[in-house]
Amino acid sequence: MWFRVTDIVNENPRVRMDKSQISPRRAALSAAMVDAARDVETTLGEVLPEPHGLHGRVHEAMRYATFAGGKRLRPFLVLHSARLFGVPETRARRVAAAIEVMHTYSLVHDDLPCMDDDDLRRGRPTTHKAFDEATAVLAGDALLTISFEILADPATHESGDVRCRLIARLAEAAGSNGMIGGQMIDMQAPSSAFNPDDVIHLQRLKTGALFEYACEAGAILAEVGQKEQERLRHYARDLGLAFQIADDLLDVTGTTEQLGKTAGKDVEQGKATLVSVYGVDGARAEATKLAASAAALLESFGEKASLLRELPYFMVERDS
Repeated sequence: MWFRVTDIVNENPRVRMDKSQISPRRAALSAAMVDAARDVETTLGEVLPEPHGLHGRVHEAMRYATFAGGKRLRPFLVLHSARLFGVPETRARRVAAAIEVMHTYSLVHDDLPCMDDDDLRRGRPTTHKAFDEATAVLAGDALLTISFEILADPATHESGDVRCRLIARLAEAAGSNGMIGGQMIDMQAPSSAFNPDDVIHLQRLKTGALFEYACEAGAILAEVGQKEQERLRHYARDLGLAFQIADDLLDVTGTTEQLGKTAGKDVEQGKATLVSVYGVDGARAEATKLAASAAALLESFGEKASLLRELPYFMVERDS
């Protein structure tokens, strides 16, 4: 691990965490993440089409990409932000499934030869390697569109207004001023001279926008006020950036076997990251600061948000 949680707590008094509680909380978080992954995968199995008909190959590719494993972090954020407000679990799971298939579509397209040209994702061949490039493009397109189909279904929420808000915010987060915009900037990075603010902007669009949506979704489902939604959005901004810095650090310090994807590709491709701007030690320090800031933003929610407050530290300490 890069950081000791005890050191982070000592250096950041805003985060009220007794040392004796760290291990139990981490164990509780790990268990909760496993539970969230299991629950959302059950829902994904229900909402994704089973292969059928002459077009069944695209269904196979959709399911191959979606059931490739992973932390299911965005679904975890949806489920636990929803629990802050007592949202029925079945509704939250559908939104969690929608954002996970949206995220999966982005990975399928990100791995294509015209983008990052990756052969491995989560320890196995990427979708275009397991099938072919055209099928991967279509599978990604299908995952993108089915995310909105899931949200539009009355099973997600009885209120059409709530469903429209969920759809509109996801479209914004994933669109040209969100995730896709970040990817466009990322593609231009090797031929550009980006300063730290430019890199942060890139990462807040490419990675952070979906994190923000995942955290806001619980407040939208609960139909609570803008104050709670805004607090969760700010938490997600710090969490998302800390997560991305940790990811970029792993690209430098990790191995392909450890990561389940090709290590060292960011450096090889000249990607703009805060590691390239600040160096390894500076990026680690920034991730630590962001983790503390994210945790502090949820103090007003009390014990209900204990796992969400623990999550930023888990993110910056992960080794895969």
